[in-house]
Amino acid sequence: MLVDRRRSARLACKRLAKIQFDYGSLPRDCMITDVSESGVKVFIENCDVPLEFTIIFSTGHSCRCHLGWRNGYEFGAEFIDRSSLATATWHLSSRAA
Repeated sequence: MLVDRRRSARLACKRLAKIQFDYGSLPRDCMITDVSESGVKVFIENCDVPLEFTIIFSTGHSCRCHLGWRNGYEFGAEFIDRSSLATATWHLSSRAA
């Protein structure tokens, strides 16, 4: 039996977002497939994701992230910058369908 070792509950969603690898680089489209208080699961095609990057939510809020795992086009990331995290998570969860 698999044991869920997550620190916080995840909310499934399908929300477009942007990912920016370096300050000043052009953001790329991605899709957030779930979100929690501590991180996100993201889908992005044909992209090497660095260890640290910024997720820009469709609400305009952004959070600095650290890559946790990667499997094909999906990866999980933990939030580093939590200053705007509560607002961004609330906006994502309130619009989830």
